[in-house]
Amino acid sequence: MRLFVIAGEASGDKLGAALMAGIKQLAPAVTFEGIGGPLMEAEGLSSRFPMEDLSVMGLMEVLPKYRHLKRRIAETAEAICANPPDAVITIDSPDFCLRVLRAARAVRPDLRTIHYVAPSVWAWRPGRAAKMAEVVDHVLALLPFEPPYMEAAGMTCDFVGHPVVAEPRASALEAEAFRETHMIGPDQPLVLCLPGSRAGEVKRLGPRFDEALMRLRDREPGLRVVLPTVRGVAPMVREMTARWPVAPIVVEETADKRAAFAAADLALAASGTVSLELAASRTPMVIAYDMAWLSRLIIGRLLKVDTVTLVNLVSETRAIPEFLGARCEPGPIAAALFDLIENPESRAAQHAAMALTMERLGEGGEDPGLRAARSVLAHLGRA
Repeated sequence: MRLFVIAGEASGDKLGAALMAGIKQLAPAVTFEGIGGPLMEAEGLSSRFPMEDLSVMGLMEVLPKYRHLKRRIAETAEAICANPPDAVITIDSPDFCLRVLRAARAVRPDLRTIHYVAPSVWAWRPGRAAKMAEVVDHVLALLPFEPPYMEAAGMTCDFVGHPVVAEPRASALEAEAFRETHMIGPDQPLVLCLPGSRAGEVKRLGPRFDEALMRLRDREPGLRVVLPTVRGVAPMVREMTARWPVAPIVVEETADKRAAFAAADLALAASGTVSLELAASRTPMVIAYDMAWLSRLIIGRLLKVDTVTLVNLVSETRAIPEFLGARCEPGPIAAALFDLIENPESRAAQHAAMALTMERLGEGGEDPGLRAARSVLAHLGRA
């Protein structure tokens, strides 16, 4: 069996790697082609071009790279059609992935297609499900309430859980060793700074996060900051933070990142999958995010929900404070972080919401990557 797998960003790379590992366990003779990052490459994928070429988000962010992305879409669709696989599995990144599927299906109408990560039609643009159904046969959903939306649009869909519930976590000893290695005292507050995995996010959010943390440090002089990052933006992060008044500890290796999550007392993070990683490590958090002004204006008018943080949505609480769009300002963000340090009730509410989120996403059950693999093989008649 030969599968063509496409991921366009760090979170998709993580999902793709877990899925590939699950498929290899159930169908060892499988081979993979496509586009992915270091985690998928470790599972046997030889990426046709760097995944980072696709890691852009938002209208104003995409426009400067539009011609380049069009070339990548055509190149990918041509590769699929030249030697059609048993199925194409696209992972998130719908602006790129669905255009590839549309171009490939125009040439190969019988192409089998699976998309991993249901579009958040419950949040905005519900018509996306119907458009996706034109080129997608089967969907792997991360959230338990998503399958009915996909099925109503004409696709089959399985809830497979989220790989975050099965990812390794650092032990208490590893967390303690991280603090000792970086000379962080047991009573010093340690904050994770997570401004995103895309270059545009880091550029936009980094200075605001720095200012918020400087304000927090004025109230907590012993505060230390650690900034985990990913390969694609690590050089930018190191260059940017070298100019910060108090440079954070920048970590890139997976084991160091896990230890940092376990060692931290709280986190300031961009909106996205990282909120689930923080929930898995039970790290209290504040979420902040902004886009280019036009993207902010358009998406703000289309939103159907009052929160975009996955922990809030899955737990059906509003325990995690959010500062989105025009509210993404250092002063309020710093105040929310200080409240988490000083207020045990705020931390307790977050811990309860995080525990419920992990339970609903499948914590303690079968590995979600394996569940996703079973869904793929069943859909292809290979179970």
